[in-house]
Amino acid sequence: MTKISPEIEMEENISIESVPLVSADVSFASNCFPKYKLGPNNQILEEPKEDSSGLSLKEVVEQETTQLSEQHKRLSVRDLASKFDKNLAAAAKLADEAKIREVASLEGHVLLKKLRDALEALRGRMAGRIKEDVEKAISMVEALAVKLTQNEGELIQEKFEVKKLANFLKQASEDAKKLVNQEKSFACAEIESARAVVQRFGEALDEEEKCSPKSKTQDVEGFVEEVQEARRIKRLHQPSKVVDMEHELRALRSQIREKAILSVKIQKELAMSKRAEENKSCMYAFDGSETLGSCLKLRPCSDAAPLLSKCSIQWYRVSPDGSQKELISGANKSAYAPEPFDVGRVLRAEITSIGQKVALSSAGPIDPAAGLGGYVETLLRKSSSEFNVVISQMNGQDYSSNSVHAFNVGKMRIKLCRGWITKSREIYHPSMLLCGVRGDGNAAAKSLFWQARKGLSFVLTFESERGRNAAIMIARKHALDCNVVLAGPDDRV
Repeated sequence: MTKISPEIEMEENISIESVPLVSADVSFASNCFPKYKLGPNNQILEEPKEDSSGLSLKEVVEQETTQLSEQHKRLSVRDLASKFDKNLAAAAKLADEAKIREVASLEGHVLLKKLRDALEALRGRMAGRIKEDVEKAISMVEALAVKLTQNEGELIQEKFEVKKLANFLKQASEDAKKLVNQEKSFACAEIESARAVVQRFGEALDEEEKCSPKSKTQDVEGFVEEVQEARRIKRLHQPSKVVDMEHELRALRSQIREKAILSVKIQKELAMSKRAEENKSCMYAFDGSETLGSCLKLRPCSDAAPLLSKCSIQWYRVSPDGSQKELISGANKSAYAPEPFDVGRVLRAEITSIGQKVALSSAGPIDPAAGLGGYVETLLRKSSSEFNVVISQMNGQDYSSNSVHAFNVGKMRIKLCRGWITKSREIYHPSMLLCGVRGDGNAAAKSLFWQARKGLSFVLTFESERGRNAAIMIARKHALDCNVVLAGPDDRV
C-alpha cells in the first residue's frame, strides 16, 4: 500500500462511518497460511518456510517403505508385519493431516472471498491514489486465490498418493499376516512331527527292551539326539510346556528331599531302637534330655547294679555309625553336660566295677539347641560378644567371691574382667583350652573350662545354658580364623 502523507487532503468528503469496520477482537492464526511478498511487476512470491522439523511425514513414510523393501530378505516375518503396521498408522496420520489441510484451504477461500468483497466495496467509494491501492490489493487477493487453487490441486494429488500408499501398506500388512499364519502352521506341523517322532522312539525303545535287553544300548545315542532335537523344536514353539516340566522337576526334587529326610529319620529310629534293645539288658539308664544345653546323669535301674560311687566311669563320643569312638578327657563322673562338639554324635558311658564292664549309649545323636544357631549368627556380626559370668574355680581351687565378671570374646582375644580390674586378657594361641565343664556339678550345663595360658585356668558359670554354648561356639570360630583350634584337654580334633 502507498503511504499517505499528512499534506494530502481528501477532495471527496467520505464519512468514516461509510467504511465497514473490522472487529478489534478478531485474530488470525498467522502460521496457518503461507507468507507472500510482492516481486517485480507486482508478482506475488511465496516466502520459503524454514524447515525446523526435518523431513516431512510423507518423505519419512517413503523412506521407511524403501528400507523395508530392501531389508525384507533378512528380516523375520513378524518384524515385517510390525513395520507394515507402523507405516500403515503413519499413512493414516498423513491422511488425517491432509483432511485438516483441506479444511484450512476451504477456510482460506472463504476468507479471501470476504476480503475481495470488502475491497470491491471500498473501490466503489474511494478515488485517487487510494483507489489505485485498493485495486492493487484486489489483484493481490486474486493472485492469492489462484495460488490457493494451485495448492488445492497439489493437495488433491498428494491425497491421492497417500491413499494409494495406504492401500499398498494395507495390502502388504495383510500379506505379512498371511505369512505369519503360514509360519505358524508350519511350526504346528513341526511340533506334531516331533511329537510323532518321540512317540515312535518310545515305542521302539519299549520293543527293544522286551526283545533284546543286551542290545538295547546300540542305537540309544542316535535316538537321544533325535529326541533332544524334537524337544528343542517343541520348546521353541511351546515354551509353556518347558515351564510345566520345570514345575514337575521341582515337585520331584521336593518329593525326593522329603523321602531322603524320611529315610534318615527311619534310620535314626532304627538305630535308637537298636540301642534301646541293647540298653534293656543294662543295669543303668540315662536321666535327662539328649539335647545340647541339658545334663545326662546315670542312674541304676536294677537292685543288683553296683553303686556308681564304687565304679569307674568314662564317657566317649561315638560317630552315628559306630565306626569311631573318642574318649572325652576328664569326663569320668556320673553326670555329663553335652557341649557343641557332641552335637550329631552318640554319647557312650562305660561303667566298670569289680570284674564287670557295662556300656550305656544314648538313644540317638545329640540334637542341637533350638534357636542357638540364629543367636550365634547374630553375635558373630559384632566385633566382640560379652557375657556375664561368675568365677567358680581358679587354677583348680574354689573361688570365694561370687561377684559378676564380664567374659568378652573378641575376634583376636578373650578377656575376663570386672570393671577396670582385668583378670586375664589373652590372644588366641595353641596352648589356650576352652570346653564345657566335665564334672557332675549342679551347674555343669552352664559352666565352661577356660585355660588362658599354662598355669592360669578358670571355671566360669554363665547365666544360662545358651550363653555358655554360644560363647564356646563363637570363641572356636574366632580362634579358627586365627589358625588356632580351641578344644578341651587331650581332645582329638
